[in-house]
Amino acid sequence: MLSASLHYLLLSSLLLLSTPTHAIKFSLQAHRYPPSKCIWNAAHPNALVIVTANVGPGLNQRVDIEIVDSSPKKNVYLSKKGIKSESRLAITTHSEGEVGVCFKNYIEGDVSYEQAQKLSRVIDLDVDIGADAVDYNAIANQESLSGLETEMRKLEGLVKEIVDELGYLKSREERFTDTNTSTNQRVQNFAWFTLASLTGLGVWQIFHLRAFFKRKYLID
Repeated sequence: MLSASLHYLLLSSLLLLSTPTHAIKFSLQAHRYPPSKCIWNAAHPNALVIVTANVGPGLNQRVDIEIVDSSPKKNVYLSKKGIKSESRLAITTHSEGEVGVCFKNYIEGDVSYEQAQKLSRVIDLDVDIGADAVDYNAIANQESLSGLETEMRKLEGLVKEIVDELGYLKSREERFTDTNTSTNQRVQNFAWFTLASLTGLGVWQIFHLRAFFKRKYLID
């Protein structure tokens, strides 16, 4: 029988292999009228999303953050102006799709054109979605869980996400199958209609030509 420490090691390894990484670090150029720079991540409905943005120092600059979805209307979950140092934001998604974390870096104050070209701020962004966003340490403290029990709780959350993902893929497959079947049926119906139309047109042409030839006394 495996010891508790070996169980813990095995679960930790599985957790590290299963957990996706949503961290990115980049430099954001400042502009008077800046374009949005968005980082997109896929998310399921009712998923908890924790955004941690660490903004580096920068004079005469103001960084705004906005969390939106990928719908045509681009719904705004949250918007905050002038974020500094570390900002931690949380939202719950409404629908299936992608969640975008968008930044704009504004130039503020009297800055020459040459100086403006050099203005930028470094942003360290970390996006946790679903089971990754849950604070298991707080749960462990609240429920007095051991290290192994905490890891089991983490794996339970990950397994639930996998099951939800498989359920979503299954529903998509069923929808695509229904669409494919419906399309094939329509194509068949159109083909039969075309064949019937051509047959009817051919029969009409035969009778029409026969009547024409009879009028001209070319046939009896």
